[in-house]
Amino acid sequence: MKNETITAPKGFQTGTAACGIKQGTTRDLGLLVAQTTCAASAVFTRNRFCGSPIVVGREHIRNGKLRAIVVNSGCANVATGKRGIADARKMCQFVADGLCIDAKNVLPSSTGIIGQYLPMNKVQHGIETALETLSSSATAGRRFAQAILTTDTKIKQAVERVRIGRSHVTVAGCCKGSGMIAPNMATMLAYVTTDADIQPRTLKQLLTAAVEPTFNRVTVDECQSTSDTVALLANGATATVSSQRELKTFAAALRAVCESLAYQIADDGEGATRVLEVTVSGAKTPADAHRAARAVATSPLVKTAIHGSDPNWGRIVQAIGATSVAFQPDRVTVRLNKTVIFAKGAPARNLDTKRLAKIVGQRHVPININLGAGKASDRVLTCDLSREYVTINADYHT
Repeated sequence: MKNETITAPKGFQTGTAACGIKQGTTRDLGLLVAQTTCAASAVFTRNRFCGSPIVVGREHIRNGKLRAIVVNSGCANVATGKRGIADARKMCQFVADGLCIDAKNVLPSSTGIIGQYLPMNKVQHGIETALETLSSSATAGRRFAQAILTTDTKIKQAVERVRIGRSHVTVAGCCKGSGMIAPNMATMLAYVTTDADIQPRTLKQLLTAAVEPTFNRVTVDECQSTSDTVALLANGATATVSSQRELKTFAAALRAVCESLAYQIADDGEGATRVLEVTVSGAKTPADAHRAARAVATSPLVKTAIHGSDPNWGRIVQAIGATSVAFQPDRVTVRLNKTVIFAKGAPARNLDTKRLAKIVGQRHVPININLGAGKASDRVLTCDLSREYVTINADYHT
């Protein structure tokens, strides 16, 4: 059986521990370690109340090199002042001491409850335990994907394998994310590994290009996180990627991994029973296309209608009409999947509401909107808004 986890690329290991940040024996700390120093890139949240690990992570990624990532779940280490930043640095130092490397080659991440301090004695013990369990096995990779979860109901992983020259290159990733999801980016931690050899500057360009149409096009509740991180490590264990053709092949694989992980976040949205894919075409500008798609995807009325399997197209056109996007109402066409439900300023003729309700009742619900104003397009992924979402978030802290 092939390894389909983050340790699938050559030269990567993971280790985990249940250090007691979460109650019980749940794994809540993970290490991702490369056998050699990697070219690395990362993108972070734009929330001004960013977590302490983000502050430290931005410093450590500046030179485009990393050797390890340490992440805990259960406590976000956000809004914790100077102590929080010192604790994030300590996490890196504990890992560095165990691996005999520079602490600046370690990227820290934390996710969980905001406004609480990390129990550093437990974190230190967890790191020591995780170091002892380092392995490149699929089991270790799955355990790492599990250790980073908070309200998620399942692990999220993706792998792509491509041929570069005479070599096979693997791109693998895992992420967590279920609630507090909104661009830019989302409450998510995502880590991607590859055994390709790519220069840091190029890696940064490739990661930014992959994140924008994937992770930055997911919203569950339109709440921007304080802890978002997407990190990419390339250790160069297989093939050098340098020509335009090779870069294009690698970029497609990276995009596919990010695309899969982003979709899995929407699919595992807190309380979600449906994935809603809103595609807007025929917009005057790319910005208009994005605004229109996002307006529909973030509408509580649309999201609750989808939850109730109600093909209420009136809520869709209402959401579009509330924007400043350029269009003429009588030129807008709305489809549920491929079925026209609104066109020329009026409902489509002979609508079969029972059949439409079945479309809306499926796990994947495509809404396609043509504004009839240009050639630009965009897409946003979201999920329905359920009673369970309210329950999860009402009870989350207490």
